[in-house]
Amino acid sequence: MTHKESLVPLKMMLFSFHAANTMVISFLPLLLAYRGLSEQEIGWVLAVGPTVSIISQPLFGYISDKFQTVKKVLLVATLGLIISSFFFFQMEVLGVLLFSAVFFYFFSSTISPLADSLAQRRAKALNVPFGSIRTWGSIGFAISSLVIGQYVDWVGIQYLFIPYVMMTIILLLLTTRLKDVKVNTKPINFRDVGKLLKNKQFISFLLVMFLVTITHRTNDSFIGLYIRQIGGRDNLVGLAWFLGVFSEAMVFMFAGKWFKKFHPLIFMIIAAWLYTLRWLVYGIVADPYVLVVMQVFHGLSFGVFYVASFDYVSHLIPEHMQATGHLIYMSVFFGFSGIIGSLGGGYVLEVLGGQTLYIAMGIMTIVGSLLIGGYHWFYKNSY
Repeated sequence: MTHKESLVPLKMMLFSFHAANTMVISFLPLLLAYRGLSEQEIGWVLAVGPTVSIISQPLFGYISDKFQTVKKVLLVATLGLIISSFFFFQMEVLGVLLFSAVFFYFFSSTISPLADSLAQRRAKALNVPFGSIRTWGSIGFAISSLVIGQYVDWVGIQYLFIPYVMMTIILLLLTTRLKDVKVNTKPINFRDVGKLLKNKQFISFLLVMFLVTITHRTNDSFIGLYIRQIGGRDNLVGLAWFLGVFSEAMVFMFAGKWFKKFHPLIFMIIAAWLYTLRWLVYGIVADPYVLVVMQVFHGLSFGVFYVASFDYVSHLIPEHMQATGHLIYMSVFFGFSGIIGSLGGGYVLEVLGGQTLYIAMGIMTIVGSLLIGGYHWFYKNSY
């Protein structure tokens, strides 16, 4: 089997997971609004995901490193996701919805970082760019967002569960075809995890990127509702995500050509300023069609920021703690940031409006870029 053939199941697995995940990220807030929840209540439900991920992601990462397998852990998580989704998508009462969300997000939040960790290891083993593998997740997300946007516009948001469960079953079948990767080092133990959490450079890095990642997760949660708030239809939500993630896929696809030209932290600073441009335009112009067009900058902000920060983290942590280190990083990028973004963003959106929310996000990314710059200066000789 050639290297390209051996990567096909992994690429298709990333495609199918992110195709399913776009239905949660892009359209779940619209489904919750259809069921009568307010913006703040939607924020509570969305905050369950990152809250649970703070526990589930490091836990599954620890298990993966301890038993030297990613594939088997992914199989367990995917089975759990399918079963829990049957309950989560059917609930309408807020209390029951919050309860079922705990189990749904417990499994769903672990799949992406574990798959990315597997992709990183496979890329290193085969000497291919990580972005060339990860881009298939972005392609799946982009195509699904466009198709599902039209689907819910024609059929109705209340039928979102049907394509979701179909895609997760495909995900399970593809996961069985993955080639596992074993790290030829000692299994991780709790003492090693403690050492990782005491790594000042690693923890400092997670802290300085925090303001930027909060704004990213806030946008993930509420861009669909904001498009509705400023007069856009549901199909525009799908189009906005399609353009954004398509540009992200292009960034990932050509990462091997641009990524090594500068230090990863320089790329992160540039990406933070591009985030600033996006948020301020969204807040000041407040036109759904302008917002959709500006989504092409999603790839140049999130795509660059994610690839650069993921690579930087990979250089900070030992080989035998890669999965755990990546999942702790994910817990900050998508976990703690998601909690603050969902709860705070839902409140601001409902009380002060979307324009105020996005202008505040623009200010946060300016401060975030300065913090990353200060970190780069302090640790400039350690990369």
